Amino acid sequence: MTTQEVKRKLAAILSADVKGYSHLMGEDEEGTILTLNAYKEVITGFVQKHQGRVVGTAGDSMLAEFASVVDAVRCAVGIQAELKDRNKELSEDRRMEFRIGVNLGDVVEDGDTIYGDGVNIAARLESLSEAGGICLSGTAFDQVRNKLNLGYKYLGEQTVKNIALPVRVYKVLMEPEEAGKVIGEKKAKPRQWQMAIMGLVIGVIVVVAVIVIWKFYTPPTPKMEVASKEKMAFPLPDKPSIAVLPFVNVSGDPKEDYFSDGLTEQIITSLSKFPRLFVIARNSTFVYKGKPLKIQKVAEDLGVRYVLEGSVQKSGNRVRITAQLIDALTGRHVWSEHYDRELKDIFAFQDEITIKIMNSMSIELTEGEQARRWTKSGTTNLKALEKLYQGIAIGLRGTKEANDTARQLYEEAISLDPKFVWPYVYLGFAYFTQARFGWSESPTKSYQMAFELAQKALAMDDSDDGAHSLLSSIYLVKRQFEKALSEAERAVALNPNGADAHMMLGAILGCSGRWEESVLYAKKSIRLSPFPTIFYYWILGRAYFMTGQYDESIVTWKKALQISPDFLTAHAYLAAGYSSMGRDAEATAAAKEVLRINPKFSIESYAKLLPYKDKVDIEREVAALRKAGLK
Repeated sequence: MTTQEVKRKLAAILSADVKGYSHLMGEDEEGTILTLNAYKEVITGFVQKHQGRVVGTAGDSMLAEFASVVDAVRCAVGIQAELKDRNKELSEDRRMEFRIGVNLGDVVEDGDTIYGDGVNIAARLESLSEAGGICLSGTAFDQVRNKLNLGYKYLGEQTVKNIALPVRVYKVLMEPEEAGKVIGEKKAKPRQWQMAIMGLVIGVIVVVAVIVIWKFYTPPTPKMEVASKEKMAFPLPDKPSIAVLPFVNVSGDPKEDYFSDGLTEQIITSLSKFPRLFVIARNSTFVYKGKPLKIQKVAEDLGVRYVLEGSVQKSGNRVRITAQLIDALTGRHVWSEHYDRELKDIFAFQDEITIKIMNSMSIELTEGEQARRWTKSGTTNLKALEKLYQGIAIGLRGTKEANDTARQLYEEAISLDPKFVWPYVYLGFAYFTQARFGWSESPTKSYQMAFELAQKALAMDDSDDGAHSLLSSIYLVKRQFEKALSEAERAVALNPNGADAHMMLGAILGCSGRWEESVLYAKKSIRLSPFPTIFYYWILGRAYFMTGQYDESIVTWKKALQISPDFLTAHAYLAAGYSSMGRDAEATAAAKEVLRINPKFSIESYAKLLPYKDKVDIEREVAALRKAGLK
């Protein structure tokens, strides 16, 4: 480094290392390394939370810098409190206790590293600290003395290695009863007033210098753009509204996407159980996966106030998760947290994240809603959970091949844990889908398999809304309308924010002849899932057609075709809608698209698949298709 390249600055430095590290390594190398890595991750999280930057992690030590001494000391106290709790779970001979030193001093910056006496003093203070304790230099103490709810014990001036002048050292007293005390410090005598004033002046200069240097060397933090109510695509609901963005997989292996996707889905599922929340459905938020985005734009697109984002790093049998909740209307970070857990704790921290979000939005939970209602459906078999998540990720592709692969994965999950209810539900939908789309050699057998799986799931957990939705769809194709309606209503009652549950109820109501209500529930399902799948548009477009709202029906079906251009049902309804409006040329063009996709299309076969209770509804649709030129 040349003289011209030397960059100096004033910084608060936190230095930490493990007391008795060599002894711990001698007793159990692998266990010590595992604990050390976990504790380092905890320390890193606290540093970031307090606006600091980790600049060194060699061996058992960690070095961090802060622009504020107050932030550095708060960080140190938080670290020691957290590690103290974690150590309680370990036997006394395996506990890992860090010593921490904090100094305010001049340092030399070289890229991402810092050097100089400021760093050296922090390291020496760390060595003077007790295990689980914190020592401050006099310069650091002068900045925090009256700013934090802590006590201090003056340890006198200490001569430290390679530092010319003695250093004033203070031990931090973290017990509540010690707050405000400074033990052992001599008061300035009257004849020393000049030095006291000089110290005050120097203190002021140091504070000003810190502010000036920090502002000079630190680029301004970009102010987050806030969302505008006027630009919202949908009016804000009259209750707290949230969109959970796909958690980012930072494991470095794209194959682990299923895990972060699964975690996201489970958080959405848990939050959706609370009727006092408005939760955007999974398939709408996953539109943003892998794309650069602005929180304010997401909120405006989806019509929500709160946005949750986070990341997942899965390594071996551990997983690290960060999450933050943002108020898009103010740009304020309402809540943020960092988790480092063993995979066996997956259900615990999913629930923990959910509860923290609820509390952060100041929602008072009533009627036992804070209970983790899906606990009965959970599993402690991690392989089973992973098979389920993999199956969901693949099944969403919507092809026959993907459906077959997903079905196999659900079956493997069941074999790994026969008491795990969710794979039964997803496997039932896989069988239902293959029958409904003609992918099965025996649709009757596939429907029967779906029915048996729904019954099995409900026997295990009658509160699972997905199982009730599955059963309602089966009753519908069997023309058992009252049973279908009862199951669909039950699903919505169990999951007031369930977009799929509302969609299915809308479908059942329409097929039962209650088309006006079908419109309402279909619109509600799309409000809960503003970027819906083609099936949502199917239910709404059909309901619009049956209520004579042809313009709205045509607009809806065109949206479905933007997702799947060869969706035959959409072209058929466009043909019916155009012919009902007397727009014959457009009706003919839509009919040609139907025949392009399926040259063997026949109205007779099509009519047999219409699960309508009233024959007049079937006759109306058939007549419109015949008028469009289809036979």
